[in-house]
Amino acid sequence: MSLTDAGQTYYDCIRQILVDLEEADALAASASSKLTGTLRINCHIGFGQLQLARLLPLFSREYENIAIDVKLTSKALDLVGEAYDIGIFIGLQNFSSNMISRQLGISEVILCASPGYIKEKGMPQKPEELSSHACLNFDYEQLKHSWHLVGENESKDIAITSKITSNNGELLRYCGLAGMGILMRPSFNLGKDLASGKLVRVLPDYNLGSFSVTLVYPTKRLMPAKVRGFVDFMVRHFPDPERDHWLSSDQNLYE
Repeated sequence: MSLTDAGQTYYDCIRQILVDLEEADALAASASSKLTGTLRINCHIGFGQLQLARLLPLFSREYENIAIDVKLTSKALDLVGEAYDIGIFIGLQNFSSNMISRQLGISEVILCASPGYIKEKGMPQKPEELSSHACLNFDYEQLKHSWHLVGENESKDIAITSKITSNNGELLRYCGLAGMGILMRPSFNLGKDLASGKLVRVLPDYNLGSFSVTLVYPTKRLMPAKVRGFVDFMVRHFPDPERDHWLSSDQNLYE
């Protein structure tokens, strides 16, 4: 079953009326001293577990009348089609023209291990030595047999032996903390453990790539006040879009 041309025109008009009503409500809410409503967020699962989870209590204290509905996923959802207000995505995305994207920062991919593992097995001094270590590997086709490291004057693919392979970054993180091997993860996944000394960096002078951390929300003539409140909140906590906040010395991230 499909709509006639007249029916489609009617549907489009009604949909625009509903959008206008929502924007009118947003304008009225923004004039109020207290923001209300439900903020629906789609967030990358790893970032959500380790970063968004620690920020939501702070946001909730600041905007106590806003309810929060969070869905953690490994892939970006259709924000408009599934009625989400905000998306937080990792890596480059092809955002449609009806979306606004705002980079919060970058997250370097780094190698880490526990001090206990390093004490027992030794600290690798060059990439080739990774081949003799137990590696904790993300289940990704390009990483299955080798890791790509770029130095000042060299670029190398190093064959690795995977002690643990998983499609879950948190599982690999816990295995790394337990001293099971060397893991390669984005800095947002490991920054707190580096700051506390529970993990130490391995081959820090080598580059393994980086990811952008991006806040995305639908374009509207009037941004809902709850969305503006969340965007402003996140920008305050991540003020420099070109910075790796998790490798910085800013301990406010972990307080």
